[in-house]
Amino acid sequence: MKLTKTIGCILLALALGSAETFAQERSRVAVLDFEFASIQRWWEGNWDIGSGIADMIVEELVNDGTYSVIERTRLDAILAEQDFSNSDRANPLSAAAIGRILGVDAIVIGSVTQFGMEREGRSVGGLGRLTRGLVNRVGQQRGKAAVQLTARMVNTDSAEILVAGEGEGRSDRSGLLLAAGGGTPLGWASLSMTSSNYRETIMGEATEAAVEQLTGQLVRSSGRITARVVRVSGLVADVDGATLVLNVGSAVGVKVGDTLRILRVTRTITDPATGAILREITQELGQLRIDEVDAGSSLGTVITGSGIQVGDQVRN
Repeated sequence: MKLTKTIGCILLALALGSAETFAQERSRVAVLDFEFASIQRWWEGNWDIGSGIADMIVEELVNDGTYSVIERTRLDAILAEQDFSNSDRANPLSAAAIGRILGVDAIVIGSVTQFGMEREGRSVGGLGRLTRGLVNRVGQQRGKAAVQLTARMVNTDSAEILVAGEGEGRSDRSGLLLAAGGGTPLGWASLSMTSSNYRETIMGEATEAAVEQLTGQLVRSSGRITARVVRVSGLVADVDGATLVLNVGSAVGVKVGDTLRILRVTRTITDPATGAILREITQELGQLRIDEVDAGSSLGTVITGSGIQVGDQVRN
């Protein structure tokens, strides 16, 4: 009995160790807003369906757990800082450059190729024509919706397209066309595509089906991406209160949001025969969070510790 329990504990430990190793080796990916310039805008307001669909894909990937996915807020901050235009983002070379700044292994770019709806034989967005007045009516009605998406997963080191996938979703039933629960009209400009209000509509049902199909293809292709193990080692170049400037940046894998240790060398051990440094004895002073990154430097905020000086080391 004791032997059986011992073997069971060993197997459990191995399983937990394997799970931890897998989690650490997950490929890091980011999802850019989908391009939808080819879709005829049949809705009022500035509803950004490309951003909404990207949010839905991120949600699906996070729930699946195969990839480590960059938060959309971090991605938006980097894009604003680097001033990449929408047309640049759809280009694999530009997308790869964005991915390198983020420190991800791959980046997803895509397009909405169909986003249409039909009621009583009149439709919009690739299914025919429908007046805006009709689109804004709500209620339990018979309707059809169709959504088609295409996407490419781009290697951030080589700009090689690793995966080309597509998703298609259709809904044909009686239900809410463009309404929230209880039939309350929703303004398209403020409608979140990840909300239950949207998903309960016929249009939302078709969008969700297309997103799930596309995301499934991205997940099944995870073996084509090699997760990089990044070792960051640099020095503090400037100290201004709790703000530090480091001499390492995105070129060596530093990313916005990273937490790095701050160390000070207290003793150096050298080879008595050659004078070569054998080992450095260090003292940990604290930690910092990376807030801004460019190719050769980064800026961070001290979150623990004090007394940090120029020349102190930083490591992940």
